[in-house]
Amino acid sequence: MEEIILQKLSNIETMLQEQNLLKKDVLNFNETCTYIDISASHLYKMTSQKLIPHFCPQGKKLYFKRAELDEWLLRNRQDSADEIETMAANYLLTHKRK
Repeated sequence: MEEIILQKLSNIETMLQEQNLLKKDVLNFNETCTYIDISASHLYKMTSQKLIPHFCPQGKKLYFKRAELDEWLLRNRQDSADEIETMAANYLLTHKRK
């Protein structure tokens, strides 16, 4: 019984931390790892290769704007099969052979 209560408390703590991340405009390195669900080593690799937008104001600590992370996460959208079919049908209608 005690183990179940501890697990539920841990779940509540995790949910509160996630809620706090959504309120912040600027995230530190560890918060960013949690926010985009990647390991610290992977995030370090991406920052060193300049694959993800970030700030390094004093040359040591890394910071990230949550809005920029959201944009970065939503890049390279893939159209659904229905969207592709609609675009193809529209193309055929507007480019009829004469």
